Amino acid sequence: MRGLSLEEANTIVAATFAAAKKRKCRPMSAIVLDAGGRVKAFQKQDGASMLRFEICYGKAYVALALGRPSKLVLQKAREKPLFVQSLERLADYPLFLEGGGQLIRDKTGELLGAVGVTGDANELDDLCAIAGIHAAKLCADSDFFDDPDLMRALSIHKSAALADPRPKTKSRAPGMRAGRNGSSRRGASQTAKSGP
Repeated sequence: MRGLSLEEANTIVAATFAAAKKRKCRPMSAIVLDAGGRVKAFQKQDGASMLRFEICYGKAYVALALGRPSKLVLQKAREKPLFVQSLERLADYPLFLEGGGQLIRDKTGELLGAVGVTGDANELDDLCAIAGIHAAKLCADSDFFDDPDLMRALSIHKSAALADPRPKTKSRAPGMRAGRNGSSRRGASQTAKSGP
């Protein structure tokens, strides 16, 4: 079993932040844990709120604890609340049941660790985390969805494809801007005509 290198962990964090910038996300925080649940790297962007270390850690740790992305642990919590209550009592560390925790695997599927990302919507946290994993030339569970036999052997659980949950904005004609009521109007230099 090979370990996750510091260079790989730092690449994951940096690429997670780059993906967040590209997607115009709120200030993010990201943590990378090794396969034993120990912190390899953590960073919090300027403007991120308090408790981001704890939230990131809880997302990554719960992914490692149950061997699946944290959003699937959240789904399991909804289906089997008593199971997750029992799990929380057994856990040495706090668990955070929201999207944004992704397992990190090598090309063969060997588990190397997990990344936890927080700062925006769960789906955006997950998308940025996966971008970080890919930048380090490593794999997320979703990279194995086309191989059912390997998924079974690695105990990978398939989930729905991730998508940005924000509504698509309609582009306006040049020089147009949204008015107070959401309607489009020409720039401020144009005045309204009055009367006949």
